[in-house]
Amino acid sequence: MGMSLGSGSSGDDDATYRPMAEINITPFVDVMLVLLIIFMVAAPLLVAGVPVDLPNSAAKRLSQPKKPMVVTVAADGALYIRDEPVTAATLVPRLQALKAAEGDTVVYVRADKSRSYGDVMEVLSRVGESGFQRLSLLTQPKPGKDAVAASGPVAVQPPSADAGNPIRSPAGP
Repeated sequence: MGMSLGSGSSGDDDATYRPMAEINITPFVDVMLVLLIIFMVAAPLLVAGVPVDLPNSAAKRLSQPKKPMVVTVAADGALYIRDEPVTAATLVPRLQALKAAEGDTVVYVRADKSRSYGDVMEVLSRVGESGFQRLSLLTQPKPGKDAVAASGPVAVQPPSADAGNPIRSPAGP
């Protein structure tokens, strides 16, 4: 805050007047600090959303399975749940036990491409019998420009008792 006093001539103020080219930053910093404090106080209140008094519940907490549920049909026809070998007769009881222990989850089905369509459908049917409603088929991505679109799980519905109906694609009849 500088102030300049004139040279003493009182009649020629316009000739000696020069604008002050300084900006006082103190009020600017004060305003910014006040705004910062306001936002720091208001931000936690905005996160809470609508206040609701939730009821108490005795239900268990939902837990995510440690490992994905993968059923594999090997090239020789052997069945595996995750890395554990199972037989066709013990597949359904073992899946039911896992469902009771870990809850309902997506079951990923992998099958060697040398296995027949009927073998894969039989496994899908048995997974559906065990009570799992969400199934996905796993595939390998094709090399090339469409590799991203072709990779990943493909969702399927478990086979129903009315398996005589043809499967219809969403794009056609």
